[in-house]
Amino acid sequence: MEPSLADNLTTWRRHLHANPGLTLHEGETAAFVVQKLKELGVTEIAEGVGGHGVVATLRRGGTGGNRAVGLRGDMDALPIQEVAEDLPWHSRTPGVMHACGHDGHTTALLGAAALLQADPDWSGTVHLVFQPAEEGGRGAESMIREGLFQRFPMERIFGWHNWPGLDAGTIAVHDGPVMAAGARFAIRFEGHAGHAALPHLTRDPVIAAGHAITAAQSIVARELDPISGGVVSITIMEAGEAQNQIPASATLKGTARWLREEDGVVIEAALRRIADGIGATFGVTGSLEFRRGVPVTVNHAAERDLAAAAAAAGGAVRRDLPPAMTGEDFSWFLREVPGAFVWIGNGPAEGGRELHNPHYDFNDAILPRASGFLAEVAKRALAGG
Repeated sequence: MEPSLADNLTTWRRHLHANPGLTLHEGETAAFVVQKLKELGVTEIAEGVGGHGVVATLRRGGTGGNRAVGLRGDMDALPIQEVAEDLPWHSRTPGVMHACGHDGHTTALLGAAALLQADPDWSGTVHLVFQPAEEGGRGAESMIREGLFQRFPMERIFGWHNWPGLDAGTIAVHDGPVMAAGARFAIRFEGHAGHAALPHLTRDPVIAAGHAITAAQSIVARELDPISGGVVSITIMEAGEAQNQIPASATLKGTARWLREEDGVVIEAALRRIADGIGATFGVTGSLEFRRGVPVTVNHAAERDLAAAAAAAGGAVRRDLPPAMTGEDFSWFLREVPGAFVWIGNGPAEGGRELHNPHYDFNDAILPRASGFLAEVAKRALAGG
């Protein structure tokens, strides 16, 4: 990659970091993307796809003219207050920051556009999918509902995520699941309020909630196959307003994750039994709200191998990493068309450089590697690899 492009990518990424767009509020980010695409000579640009989504299309005739491939980068930031530590490009928006590296993902896709525009050695169609609302905003689903794959037909789609703790620039390609499916849940117990000194005149939902916390932790240990992965974490407990009152209700909230779709069914059923059974045991009414999020992110075999070959053409590749229990909106795209999702190492994670940490910052040094990978995997897909 020419040094001038690498410098531009760093400048663009730092601009996006300083001007983050929260999930569902990525309008300024989308406008910046469109501006840079036009400066790169891209003329076929669709805006407002699934919210603030942008899809840019590159076309070139030749032997691969009938083939089409998609490349995806997500754009949104998180509701986290950045701990800037005098970072010159720190977030200028209070309470919002790019704590997951989507500023880098967006920039790398712009870099891929630049590389493909300058490279005559390919033919076919490349759709550059700049996705909004990845962080719980169901942006992939919105783009699909608005006809992403009908308006921009593609045979395959590829995406990536930066990965702190993995050597900078090393690309990890998973043979099985890459990232987990997830759900948010709430268990609510309705009892009868009363004076804390007269508990026999109440039906105490807090006692039920306490037992439910313990019971929920047995689901992964005793309901799931030990070889498979799963998480049930209760993270919020809401109950009561006065220290001398037994409240009328208590609510537990949390998240569940799994790597096999059948395990999600098991977890939901177990949580429902706990809500109903413990409620009955303590004379209160238990109920469960279980809201599923993204499905499991699983690479398609042929696209996985193609991604690994493209990654190896530019640097180090790892094929031995376990999946993560974090979720990824890209999984919805993989349910529509074949594709693959890889990790690109962001370098050391120490010192608060983990994802979703207020100290996090994307490693600009990996931008050329990420852009090069995206361009290379697109070329190989169009060549029939």
